[in-house]
Amino acid sequence: MLNTFFNKFLPKESKFFPLLKEVSGIMLNVTDLIIECVSSKDHKSAVECFKKIKEQERNADKVANCIFDALNTTFITPFDREDINHLANRMDDVIDNITSCAKRIALYNPKQIPEAAIGLARNLKESAEYICKAVDELDILKKNTDNIKTYCVELHNLENRADDIYEHFLMDLFENETDGIEITKVKEIMYELEKATDTAEHVGKIIKTIIVKYA
Repeated sequence: MLNTFFNKFLPKESKFFPLLKEVSGIMLNVTDLIIECVSSKDHKSAVECFKKIKEQERNADKVANCIFDALNTTFITPFDREDINHLANRMDDVIDNITSCAKRIALYNPKQIPEAAIGLARNLKESAEYICKAVDELDILKKNTDNIKTYCVELHNLENRADDIYEHFLMDLFENETDGIEITKVKEIMYELEKATDTAEHVGKIIKTIIVKYA
């Protein structure tokens, strides 16, 4: 009984890294699905993609809740509790943004999904790949930060590229689309994709904060 009591206060750092990696892995899977969704040739396929994304979102929520619960029951954590919580939540927010995009495609059934949506989705997948790489190296942060710093720079560059894609999309949309309803549909779909990339860059900023504190 006494040993059980003191075990609660022993360091349990290692459990957070697999959980964070699990969230980042789900995020990467979801970016593959959103590429498939925006590339769908028919509405039925897009709806099926949305269902898969929604299922992955629920899985991510469960892992994020596990992280939150673990933060409240672990005496020693590898980084500040707030930083771990923010990192998990922001990755979950990327997944939420992607889910919101897919949901709008399923609900709105636009006549045509812009080609720029595929560009944004692929750009977002690159962001997710860099986040996964950064999260994979958090457990060796104190030994070497060079790679993680590079990943964070790339996240910023990808966010800038997403801004360019989105701005050119808007110019083309208002110049060539005359159907007001379609404008609203595709603009909302594209906005969610662009917002997901913004959120991915925010993940990079949280990781940079961790570097400043602990490297």
